[in-house]
Amino acid sequence: MPATVDPSAQPSGPAQSFGSAETPGSETPLARTRRARRIVRILGEVHPDARIALDFTTPLELIVATVLSAQCTDKKVNEVTPTVFARYPVAAAYAGADRAELETILRPTGFFRAKANSVIGLGAALVDRFGGEVPRTLEELVTLPGVGRKTANVVLGHAFDTPGITVDTHVGRLSRRFGLTTQDDPVKVEADLAALIERKNWTIASDRMIFHGRRVCHARRPACGACAVAKLCPSYGTGPTSEIEAAKLVRGDVEAAR
Repeated sequence: MPATVDPSAQPSGPAQSFGSAETPGSETPLARTRRARRIVRILGEVHPDARIALDFTTPLELIVATVLSAQCTDKKVNEVTPTVFARYPVAAAYAGADRAELETILRPTGFFRAKANSVIGLGAALVDRFGGEVPRTLEELVTLPGVGRKTANVVLGHAFDTPGITVDTHVGRLSRRFGLTTQDDPVKVEADLAALIERKNWTIASDRMIFHGRRVCHARRPACGACAVAKLCPSYGTGPTSEIEAAKLVRGDVEAAR
């Protein structure tokens, strides 16, 4: 579903300049919080279909799929995981997997040797330390092979309905463009967003920003003139501001923008 443009949100002149941590007098913390939450609401209207793009039915399937999605499109991962999930239905199956066979199955996802190491180690850790079950806390999840805060928050938010902010390349880029952080470190970006967005919305806010980053706010040429949150964005003008030119950059297929 293509992103739609809210005409009332289009800027009629130069975008308002908002402050950051380096210019604290330009925007108060309260104003930044209100702006951040308004951005999240508008993105929900623009991308009502925002969701995790990986297919899964259990926490184990999700954590494996997320590990496999590194440097790979979700579409490709979804093509491979039905075979993976059928062959390795429980953590113990990954722990005891034949490495050569697993690498062959994972080859289409890229970096298949490293990913095979990760999922075998993941299975072994789950069996040895968690009774074969995926743990439900961030602190425990990040101790697993191949699992960092980003993967842990994906699992928390989508498998256990525990709010988590997933800072991938899209969320990091949009957070900086929106003036919600000045940080490059994903952990610091996560902390800045957590202070601005209501906890109950952490997961869906991440999904919406990811969809907006893939569809509209691209890394090289953001579609500024077709952006529904343009009036709230201090980076307006980074990309084409003409509605006609910008509309050509909008992508309806999330996978096309990976």
